[in-house]
Amino acid sequence: MTKILGLLSFGHYRDVPGVQARTARDALTQAIDIAVGAEELGLDGAWIRVHHYQRQFATPWALLSAMAARTSRIELGTAVIDMRYENPLIMAELAAAADLISGGRLQLGLSRGSQEPALHGYKAFGIHPTSEASASYIAQQHTARFRGAISGVPMAVSDPEQTRRAVPLPIEPRSETLPDRIWWGSATRRSAQWAGTQGMNLLSSTLLSEDTGAPFAQLQAEQIRTFHSAWSEAGHVGAPRVAVTRNVLPIVSARDRDMFGTTAVEEHVGILGGAASRFGKSYVGSPDVIAAQLADDVAVAAADTLLVTIPNLLGVAENLRLLGNIVEHVAPVLG
Repeated sequence: MTKILGLLSFGHYRDVPGVQARTARDALTQAIDIAVGAEELGLDGAWIRVHHYQRQFATPWALLSAMAARTSRIELGTAVIDMRYENPLIMAELAAAADLISGGRLQLGLSRGSQEPALHGYKAFGIHPTSEASASYIAQQHTARFRGAISGVPMAVSDPEQTRRAVPLPIEPRSETLPDRIWWGSATRRSAQWAGTQGMNLLSSTLLSEDTGAPFAQLQAEQIRTFHSAWSEAGHVGAPRVAVTRNVLPIVSARDRDMFGTTAVEEHVGILGGAASRFGKSYVGSPDVIAAQLADDVAVAAADTLLVTIPNLLGVAENLRLLGNIVEHVAPVLG
């Protein structure tokens, strides 16, 4: 299987010595330049993380549109949009506009979101669910309405006084192919199964919100198998896409050793949000060692898309140098 290779940026910014992305403007404009450079290096995708109430990328539409205007080929993705916070119809309009600007290159990853610093922060965004509604339920309901809107399902009817009769009104603008490029960010086998039944692509990160005692890659591969089985059993046509994320830092120079060290962070189990969670390892070392480790990663083998995280705080030049090392030394081994 030929792999699709993309980058994933969390868009951090910190006003501390040694950091190149010290302001929100720095992080945003540098992300655009990194996407341009990544396209020139031959990468297939530039994806961004979405968080709220934190010093990093938030609502993504302005940034995605700017990236789209400066690039011509590379996929532009989100990993992921927290659907608890979204007005589905406004999101449908903004997503369609950004996709049309890109020429149909958006890959939208959605989910119920990760742990956020704000207590029920979505309420300040105007989302007021019933008291018994879970975070997952809110996200799934918003996702269903968003997917209906971008598929052309009417969301209102016209005023007969203006149109002489009641006419169903879909959201405009629309991008006809955008419904085929919606992903679900899954951290468990259960949510992967749900994504498969819903006919979305699967996006799996470096964190799984469950632990069975199996190594991370094996558990993630099981998650992918569960997704594919659910997709097939639901009768969806075509082949879904699957993306996994890895932290990859090839060491090819003394500068790399000074900046990143030579010791990988091993996978481990911890408690996150009250649940036992398994965190994936980082891949740090010589390119041949990293390539061999990734080649043995059963989840990477099961996915068609590999996203590598980047340390965006280091700025454009260092990140493009890192991505260049991955393209030159690691990607060929992975195909």
